[in-house]
Amino acid sequence: MDKREEITIAEYQTTAESFRAGTWHHDVSQNRDALTAAMPRNPGKILDIGCGPGRDLVAFKSQGHTVVGLDATPAFVEIAKELSGCEVWQQSFLELDLPKAEFDGIFANASMIHVPSDEMVKVLQDLHKTLVIGGAIVMSMCRGNWEGYDERPTGKRYTAGWEYETLTPCLEQAGFAIVSHYYRPPGLPREAQSWVVIVGKKI
Repeated sequence: MDKREEITIAEYQTTAESFRAGTWHHDVSQNRDALTAAMPRNPGKILDIGCGPGRDLVAFKSQGHTVVGLDATPAFVEIAKELSGCEVWQQSFLELDLPKAEFDGIFANASMIHVPSDEMVKVLQDLHKTLVIGGAIVMSMCRGNWEGYDERPTGKRYTAGWEYETLTPCLEQAGFAIVSHYYRPPGLPREAQSWVVIVGKKI
């Protein structure tokens, strides 16, 4: 496994329960709604990549979607299975093994921030293959033009910041057409919105 992923997964494994408690009530319904609106079928089949402890699995399932989770952190896989009752695959972003043309939508909420920039196109190509024609992806990414280890008391996470202008070429190179983008949290001036969300479709 890539060292950058190994170090990041170890930190999440250590903090899995506090992460669940701290993020479970974050409202990302705007991002979930953006995905379902762009999907060719609704309800459809969704892959939540980097699903963490399963908050969005629960939300999508309650809307009638068939949802599969994917995460590299063993503790998250177990928690997500237990809390959502969904199938959850333990895989890392850099070693994806996904079925072809299976999903109507891919939800990547604050998860692909951990993909190193030199691997982003390859990861997006892997995700492109698992979508049906017209399938949609929603990526919520922290903004910035920086990359490296985020030092924490409990370890380190490898993280990369992106802007709409820097990420769009990666999506297009992987075969996606950009449908829309917006910034979060809503209602703040642009410089205070620390997240960019991009909606793409497999063409």
